[in-house]
Amino acid sequence: MRSLRMSLPMLPGRRDLAAMRQDPARDLLCGVTVAIVALPLALAFGASSGVGARAGLATAVVAGALAALFGGSNLQVSGPTGAMTVVLVPIVHRFGPRGAFMVGLMAGAVLLVLAAARIGRYARFLPTPVIEGFTAGIAVVIALQQVPAVLGIGGLHGDKVWRVAAEAVARFAAHPACAPVLMALTVTVALLVGARLRPGIPFSLPVVAVVTLAADLAGVHVARVGNLPAGLPAPSLAFFDPAALEELLPSALAVAALAALASLLCASAADAMSVRERHDPDRELFGQGLANLITPLFGGVPATADIARTAVNVRAGARSRLAALTHAAILGVVVFAAAPLVGRIPLAALAGVLLATTARMVDVGAVSALARTTRGDGVVMGLTFLVTVALDLVTAVAVGLGAAILLALRAVARTANAEVERVELPGADHSAEERRLLDERIVAYRLDGPLFFAAASDFLRRLSEVTDVRVVILRMSRVSTIDATGARLLRNAIRALDNRGIAVLASGVRPGHTEVLTVMGGLEGNVFLDTPEAIAHARALLASAPAAVPAVAARPSVAPT
Repeated sequence: MRSLRMSLPMLPGRRDLAAMRQDPARDLLCGVTVAIVALPLALAFGASSGVGARAGLATAVVAGALAALFGGSNLQVSGPTGAMTVVLVPIVHRFGPRGAFMVGLMAGAVLLVLAAARIGRYARFLPTPVIEGFTAGIAVVIALQQVPAVLGIGGLHGDKVWRVAAEAVARFAAHPACAPVLMALTVTVALLVGARLRPGIPFSLPVVAVVTLAADLAGVHVARVGNLPAGLPAPSLAFFDPAALEELLPSALAVAALAALASLLCASAADAMSVRERHDPDRELFGQGLANLITPLFGGVPATADIARTAVNVRAGARSRLAALTHAAILGVVVFAAAPLVGRIPLAALAGVLLATTARMVDVGAVSALARTTRGDGVVMGLTFLVTVALDLVTAVAVGLGAAILLALRAVARTANAEVERVELPGADHSAEERRLLDERIVAYRLDGPLFFAAASDFLRRLSEVTDVRVVILRMSRVSTIDATGARLLRNAIRALDNRGIAVLASGVRPGHTEVLTVMGGLEGNVFLDTPEAIAHARALLASAPAAVPAVAARPSVAPT
C-alpha cells in the first residue's frame, strides 16, 4: 500500500488520517452545520438544472464525499453549484438528463487528465477582472433562472435564461399568482436579514421548513419538489451513448474547465480564510475528476467546489476533511430517510434560497474598486459579465481572457523603445566624440524592452526609414526578449537600410537572443561584443568604402510615438 501511495501521490495518505483525528468532535459539528446549509442548495440547484431535485441530492452525497476524500483541500465542500447549473441548462434542454450525465462522466475523465498533467498550478494566472466579471454574470444568470419558479410559471424551457425569464414575466402578467412570489420573497429577505444579523447561524433550512409548513397549513397550491424515491439509484451506465460522444465533447470540455476553475478558485479562497491551510491544486483536480466520473452513475449532475458551503465550513471551525465527509453522510441519511418530507418543499421557496445566494455572491465593493483601477480592467470585467449573461460562461471566460491578453500585450508593447543614445567611449571627450560620430554619419540606437510581435513593428518601421546616416549601430544589451516576429521585422529593417547603402551593426546581443537572430538572418558577421568595438568596425568600413550620404537632418530619431 505504501508503494502505491508513493507512486500515486494524489491518493489519501496518513497525513489526511492524522488531521481527521485532531479534533473529530469539532469536525462532526461543522459537518452538521454545512449539511443544514447544503440541503436546500442541493435541492434548488438540482431542480434549477432541469435534471431534478433528486439529482442535486445525489450529487451532494456522492461528489461531496469523493471530492472531500480525494481532493486537494482539507476544508473545501463540493456538490451541485449555481455556476455549473448555468452550463447545464442548455445541455439538458438539448440532450435531456442523459446528456448531463454523459457530460459529467466525460468531464471527469478530462479532469483526471489535467491532474496527471499537473495543470492545476496555472489557475493562479487567471486575471482578476475575468474572475469578477463571470462571478457577477453567474449571479445574474442564476437569478434569471429563478424567475419562472418565483412567479409560479411552469413548463418553460430554453437555452437562454433571459428569454425564458422574459416569457415567464409575460405569462405572469396575463395570469398573476401572488403565493409563489410571496414565498420566494419571504425566504430571500429572511436569509439576507439573518445573514446580516447572525452570520454564523445557518438559516436556510429552518426558513424553508417554516415556509413549507405555512403553505401546508394554509392549503396553498404551489409547485413543489415532488415525489422523491428514497435512497440513491443503483449505479448504472444505461445513459451512456457512444454515438453522442463527439457531439457532447465541447460541452464536456466546458464543464471540465468550469469545474477546474471554480474548484481551484474556491480552494484558494478557503486557504485565505484559514490560517495555515494550503491546498494541492493538482490533487484537487484529481478529486474533482473522480467525483464527476462516478457521480453520474448514481444519477448525479456535474459538481464543483462551492464557496458558500466552504465558507460555512471554515467559519464553523473545521480542521480536516472529516467535516465535508460528515456533511455528505448526513445528506445521505436525508436521501434515505426523509425523502417524502423533502418532496413537500415548494419550488418557490428553493428559488428564494438561490436568490439570496446570488445576492451574496457578488462583492459590490470589490467590483466597484476594480472598475475604477484602470479602464482596461473595467472593460475586461464588463465584457466578461455581458457575454456570461448573453451567451454562456465558457465563451465569456474565453472572451475575457482574450481581451485581457490583448490589453497586456498592448501595455508591454508600449514599454518597447528605440532612441538615439549618447555614446560614451573610455577616456574620450564625450561631447566631442558624439559630434565626431555625427559628422561621420554614425549613429547608435539603444533598444529597450521586448522585441516581439506586439512591440517591434512601429519603431523598426521608423528605423528602416532612416536616410541621413552611413552606419547604424543597434545597442541591444537592454532588449529583454525577442521572438521570431521581432527578429524578422528587424531583418527587414536591416535589409531596407542595406539597400540604401547604410550598414547596420549590433552590439551587446544577449546569448539567448543570438540564435533567433541567426536563424532569421540580417546581421551575419555584424554582431559585436560591445559598442566601442562596433564603432571601431564602423569607422573601418567608412575608411575602406567612403560614400556620399545625403544630409537630411543633423540627428535622426526613431523614438516611438
